[in-house]
Order: sequence, then structure tokens, then C-alpha cells
Amino acid sequence: MIGRLMRRKLRRDSAISKGKGSAHNFDADAEDYERRLDEGLAISGESSMFFAKARIAWLATRLRQLKFAPETLLDYGCGTGGSTAFFAESLGVRSIVGLDVSPKSLEKARTRHASACIEYYLTQEYTPRANIDVAFCNGVFHHIPPADRQNVLRHMTSCVRPGGVLALWENNPWNPGTRYIMSRIPFDRDAVMVSARQLRNLATAAGLGVLTTDFCFVFPGPLQGLRRFERFLTRLPLGGQYLVLCRKGHATISMSK
Repeated sequence: MIGRLMRRKLRRDSAISKGKGSAHNFDADAEDYERRLDEGLAISGESSMFFAKARIAWLATRLRQLKFAPETLLDYGCGTGGSTAFFAESLGVRSIVGLDVSPKSLEKARTRHASACIEYYLTQEYTPRANIDVAFCNGVFHHIPPADRQNVLRHMTSCVRPGGVLALWENNPWNPGTRYIMSRIPFDRDAVMVSARQLRNLATAAGLGVLTTDFCFVFPGPLQGLRRFERFLTRLPLGGQYLVLCRKGHATISMSK
């Protein structure tokens, strides 16, 4: 019974993902982006900063397992710079490039994180140089019309050096809590979610080797005492978000927990 329901849902999601989709205008949300995001996330018992820090901490764990110490990082879809402070703290990177399609969001990011080590550009104005160690991307693909996703990932890949890593975080469409939270956030209501399988297929088509797919954020704030068990659950599609970790120019391999 469960198997039939899952197959039915997958067919429905596949049909939705073939639609045109729509790209949200984030200029209109730049001033109160964090407030609206936190209002939507309140039901989880955590703030957007909690999730931002935890995503990067998990990525740091995976990079240590790879014995990969990045110095340069691309934050693709950086928005107002909510993750910027954690990159140097958790990953030890020395320079950051933030890209976004929203000029107003970038203005806010520059104000909040003025530093000689951080540069912000409009996505369409940045020329890839294949010199970035890690490209980080969170919650961007569900805002990109499905027909454009492959080109966006290829553009992101062209920014990364051979042997570099791409960390692609997305909201898990299999998680009902995630769907409910997105329905509470104005700029996520029109989003077309992307499954882990779809994102892995995009990565493979872009010439990337998929290293791992991790599902994270299983237990909400009231059940945080159970979070010590989450590292054993990353292979199951339970978490609110997932990470597809890829490497440019490397064959697919498996990673240990």
C-alpha cells in the first residue's frame, strides 16, 4: 500500500516538475526576508540561522571525510547573506563570492558583511573562471523553472575548478512538514520542488560525480534530544532538507557515514 502511494506521488511530482514553474521576484522580499522565513519556520521550533549553521556544519563534516580543505567558496543564490558568517567559521574558507539575481538582496548582503574577503555580484554579471573550490547552493533550484535548471547547474559547475565540490541543498518534497512550512512562506508558495533523484540526474547530466545524498533535519525543536541519532538516518528520505554532494570531474563513489 505504501509503495503504491509513493509511486503515485512520484508520478504527480514528476508531472508538476514538467510545468513551466515561475521565478520569484526576491527584490520585493529583501527588506523582511529573514522575518518572513522565520515566521514560516516557527512551527519547526528553530530559526533560519539554526538551519543555516547546521547545513554548513554538516557540509564541513563531509569535506573533512574527503580530506578536502577549501579556501574559496561560491554562495550561489546568496540572498541577503544569511549563511555568509558561517562559511569562514565552519569551513575555514578565506574568500567568498556571493551570487544572486536580486539587486536589493545583494545591497543588504554587502551592508551586513562588508569585507575585503567577500564579493557579491549579480548572477548574470559574474564571469565563471573555473577557480572556486566549493560551490554552495541552498534552496535555489525550487525557484528555478524546471526547463532552466540544467543550464543553471552547468553555469554553477563552470565556476568550480576541476576536482572542486558542489554542495546542493534542497527542500525534501517527501517530507510533509517541509511542504507545510513552504506553504506558510510567501516566496515559497509558488515554488516547484525538486526531488533528490531529479537533482542527482541534473548533476550527472552536468558531468558531475555524485558523492553522497544526505537527508537532514529529521527531528523538530521539541524533539531535539533525538537529534544525536540523525547521522544514522541520512540515507532515508525523512529529513526536511537533503544535500546532494558532487565533485567536478570525478566518478560517482560512496561515502561512509
